Amino acid sequence: MRLLLSLLMMIILTGCNPDYGPNPPKTVDSVDLNRYQGTWYEIARLPMVYQRDCLQSEAQYQVIGKDELSVINRCRTDKGLIQEAEGTAWPQEEGQTSRFWVRFHNLISYLLPWMTRGHYWVLYLDPEYKMSLVGSPDHKFLWLLAREPQLSQADRDILLKVATEQGYDVKSLIWSGPAK
Repeated sequence: MRLLLSLLMMIILTGCNPDYGPNPPKTVDSVDLNRYQGTWYEIARLPMVYQRDCLQSEAQYQVIGKDELSVINRCRTDKGLIQEAEGTAWPQEEGQTSRFWVRFHNLISYLLPWMTRGHYWVLYLDPEYKMSLVGSPDHKFLWLLAREPQLSQADRDILLKVATEQGYDVKSLIWSGPAK
């Protein structure tokens, strides 16, 4: 329950702020959602309240409509518990598949749908769809994602380079799982 409340607060705060600052990040041109669906493991993330107890996280995406995805986020906490949140992602602009809104399903999101959505911008995606960089336009949220729980140092370096060039603070990243 604490995870869901924290997720909701993050979504409210990011969904209410349309100002991206002077240098919003550049997204990829498009994402083939059929190739993007499936499991993505979090390799690293910027600190955030709703994941403060998470040691390892993963996201499961499934195409459920034209340019729409179901989202299931799972995290193993520092106490060994599994936390889960379900939601939906849809394009911020029709037909544009690299900038999404994400809303997690809970009572408040049904009561205040215009206030309970967060940004999900795909900033980098390798041609094989094996690693991705996702962030928010205000540079407060960033995830390094991969199809496997670990990435080679060379692949990590690619994602870190792109994140740095896009203006994200990579020194503050929290690395998931056994790899540092």
